[in-house]
Amino acid sequence: MTLIHDLAGEGPSTVLLLHSGVCDRRMWDGQFHALAGAGHRVVRCDLRGYGDTPIDAPHTHAEDVRALLDEIGADRAAVVGSSFGGEVALEFAALHPERVCALALLCSGAPGHEPSEELRAWGARERDLLIAGDIDAAVELNVDTWLGPDAGPEVRALVRAMQRHIFDVQLPVPEEHAPVDAGVTAEDLPRIGAPALVVSGAHDVPDFRALAEDLARLLPAARHERLDWAGHLPALERPAETAALLTAFLAEAGVPGAAVR
Repeated sequence: MTLIHDLAGEGPSTVLLLHSGVCDRRMWDGQFHALAGAGHRVVRCDLRGYGDTPIDAPHTHAEDVRALLDEIGADRAAVVGSSFGGEVALEFAALHPERVCALALLCSGAPGHEPSEELRAWGARERDLLIAGDIDAAVELNVDTWLGPDAGPEVRALVRAMQRHIFDVQLPVPEEHAPVDAGVTAEDLPRIGAPALVVSGAHDVPDFRALAEDLARLLPAARHERLDWAGHLPALERPAETAALLTAFLAEAGVPGAAVR
C-alpha cells in the first residue's frame, strides 16, 4: 500500500512531513505550502491508521515511509516529524541513514523510551475511557493534554476532529494488523549523522522535554531549540513561526531549494 499523500513544489530537494499521533497530514497546513514556496518539493502523508490511509495488514511505519519515497522517486529527503512522527523519522533514519539529509524533530518521541509514571497514568486514563466507550471524553483528554496555550478554538476543533477520526479508524482494527516494531533502539541513534534540529516546548509534558535533551545528546549533529511559547504541537499552535523555523533550519543544514522569484 502507498500511503495517502499530497505533493507541492518542484524544488531540487524533498521535504517529508510526518504527523503526530493525535493528528493526520492536515496538521501541516501551515507549513506545507510555505516550505514549497521556499523552493522545496514537499510531501505530507497519512501514516497507516491516520487520516485517509487505512490499516489493512501488519506494517512497519518506517518501511511504509521508505516505500512512499520510492514511489515518488526521492532517493533522499529532509524529514520533519512531530511527536510520534518524529519517532518514525528516527526509526527511518536509523534504518536508512543514506536516505536522510536532515532531520527536524518537533516535540519528538523516540524508540525505546520508557514513559514516566505521569505519562503511564495518562495512558491508563485514556484506556479506561475507551474501554468504557466514552470516546468523546478520550478525545477531549487528548485535546487538553497536547495543545499549548497559544492554540485557539479553530486549532482545538481541528485536533478534536483528527483525534476522533483516529479512534474511529483504529479501534476496530484486528490485533493481527497491528504495527510491527522496527527493531530500532536508542543505541542505534548515534549512527544518524544528518544535521538535526530538536525542538521542545516549554508547556509540553515532562517526558517530551526530557526526550529533546536526550536526543540532542545522542544525535551527533543535533542542536536543541526550546520554544518558550509551545506546547506539544507547535506546528498548529504558531504555524507561521514554525514554518519560518523549519525553512531557516533547512537552509542552515544545506538542503537545497529552488530559486524563488
